[in-house]
Amino acid sequence: MPAKLSTRPMLRRCAVAGAAGIVLLGTGLPGAMDDDKPDLDRFYRQQVDWAKCPGEGLPKDMQCGKVTVPLDYAHPKAGTLDLALARYRATGEKRGSVLLNFGGPGGAGTPEFASGGKEFMELTDGYDIVTFDPRGVGRSSPVSCGDREENIGVADNGTEVDRHPQTVLKQLRRAAAACARHSGPVLPHIGTVNASRDMDVMRAALGDKKLNYLGFSYGTRLGAVYAAQFPEKVGRMVLDGVDTLTEPLTEQGVAGAQGQQKALDDFVNWCVKDIACPFGQDAREARKQVVRLVESLDENPVPSAFGEPFTGQDLVGAIGHALYSEELWPSLERGLASLIEDGDTHTIESFAGRAAPTGREESGDPDGGLVDAEDIPLDNVPAALMAINCADDPDRPTAGQIVRDLDRLRAQYEQASPVFGLYRLTEVLMCYGRPRGTEFIRDEVKDVDTPKVLLVGTRGDPATPYRWTEETARRLGSSAVVLDNKGGGHTGYGSSKCVHNKVDAFLLYGTLPPDGSSCGVEEDRE
Repeated sequence: MPAKLSTRPMLRRCAVAGAAGIVLLGTGLPGAMDDDKPDLDRFYRQQVDWAKCPGEGLPKDMQCGKVTVPLDYAHPKAGTLDLALARYRATGEKRGSVLLNFGGPGGAGTPEFASGGKEFMELTDGYDIVTFDPRGVGRSSPVSCGDREENIGVADNGTEVDRHPQTVLKQLRRAAAACARHSGPVLPHIGTVNASRDMDVMRAALGDKKLNYLGFSYGTRLGAVYAAQFPEKVGRMVLDGVDTLTEPLTEQGVAGAQGQQKALDDFVNWCVKDIACPFGQDAREARKQVVRLVESLDENPVPSAFGEPFTGQDLVGAIGHALYSEELWPSLERGLASLIEDGDTHTIESFAGRAAPTGREESGDPDGGLVDAEDIPLDNVPAALMAINCADDPDRPTAGQIVRDLDRLRAQYEQASPVFGLYRLTEVLMCYGRPRGTEFIRDEVKDVDTPKVLLVGTRGDPATPYRWTEETARRLGSSAVVLDNKGGGHTGYGSSKCVHNKVDAFLLYGTLPPDGSSCGVEEDRE
């Protein structure tokens, strides 16, 4: 049954340790800018051949296609990648396309569209609505870090962080090697700078002179980078659940842990009012039980739906996704009850969006073609998230810094959240030993010379705090128009009718709300 957008776990910007524990990707710098336009002409001249989507149970009116992009924009003859696209066609007179990104990083657009695309049907009164699997994600040369046994890390057993920091460093190096081995040639060329360049190829292949864009969560980072790289190609752009462009991963992790802990406390307060709540009816005791459950599963995992161990950190990741929308709370309550009472992980795992393991030595098609949906690796979402975040962040802690600061950081993160702290601490560690990521985002994505861009910030957002909307608006400069959503949940388009209507009015008719205007809590959907 198609779910409303606000219930979909792909709308997120989170630190996913996932089934692979802490996995670390050997990413290099994004390819250098290559302004030799003739070398890219063949990519910009292509057109998308739309056809019925492969697979069972997909909406009949959804079509699928692909675009081909250079593996390395600095050397476009060195190899190519095919990127998966999906669309719903315009029902009225077509004025172009709106490209959507659902977030992550590591979120595949095609499955999200299949289950939640109906939320955007108003936009088909004038536009094809199109989404995609970014490079390294979903069917587009998915990256992977292999089996848990190869890259098990500190997220699987938090005591290692305190007692054996040198062991942690060895685990991180081993994980990085496993990720490079399983991901194939796309890994050094993953990241937002290259994904933004891919979007410009998509724009041309769709036949649009300007890019009309709706990005959620991490998708706002992708949209902002596009605006900086291709300011003259920006059409109507909306950034909902605005990501930071400047904060180091250490600060992002603390903010994420604090936001998710508040959302968890709100869930527990709601749950204990129900006689079926698996934690009883006392909120303070219930919060302690959640911590004990995580610790118990870290010490003694239970079999997952796929037969692999399901740890406390796997549970933390699943809970974090479910907390993005209050609409998911009843399902989260039932999933936790099944886990506690029967050891059944099926329901709780559904929040993590995990795919079946493939057992393949190398992820993706070595020739850069689309992979089949059933061949997407189990750990693609966390592997891609970490690869992209590492490629986007220039900070690299040394081994000495990690050993020296580990106790202090763990205390800081656990103070932010006794449940999500360790999970978020992996953001500090995951890029250890990797080449420095690009400085382009931090240094160059500012003062963009584009048409007005609509930024939607939600006051109660557990993943992207409202201050990031304010910071990014200042970074983008006079082009930014801020819509203040007073409600809760991650992003506003799928949870607030007011936000939904204002975003559609801008994309369809160019009607912008005044800068600083707001949508009230009372206007949120029930």
